[in-house]
Amino acid sequence: METEIINYIVSHKDKHYRIAYSYVKNQEDALDIVQDTIVKALKYQHTLREPHYLDTWFIKILINTCKTFLKKQNRYMDIDDETLLSLDAPQLDTYKYFELEDALDQLSYNEKTIILLRYFQQFELQEVSTVMEQNLSTVKSTLYRALKKLKLLLENE
Repeated sequence: METEIINYIVSHKDKHYRIAYSYVKNQEDALDIVQDTIVKALKYQHTLREPHYLDTWFIKILINTCKTFLKKQNRYMDIDDETLLSLDAPQLDTYKYFELEDALDQLSYNEKTIILLRYFQQFELQEVSTVMEQNLSTVKSTLYRALKKLKLLLENE
């Protein structure tokens, strides 16, 4: 199993780096996160029951490592939907140009992760559901809500 994991890591290193970088926006931090993820994956390889879920299993570890890093840096806030809805709508500058990356950064951690996995990593919705440990219908509704938010953010360029 260790050989399979190592081969997977080597063949997908660019993908893993891109995912980590999309969260932390810093080359050194992204590389550190990928390295920490590799160590965790090798240490906990016995928890992978089905080898065909290697990609999903590794990405889940990677995302959780990003989340832990951001919490330690005080750059992550987990806000439930009720709290988010109770906040005043953000005031957007009409002259600011929103690129996709900027718009993604304005989504909640959960929304951003689902969009990244679905559209940037081409995960099926069921795989996203597994990685996020959420019900499939929850993932779908979060995805559509996030897409609506992105559309509004990108239209307000």
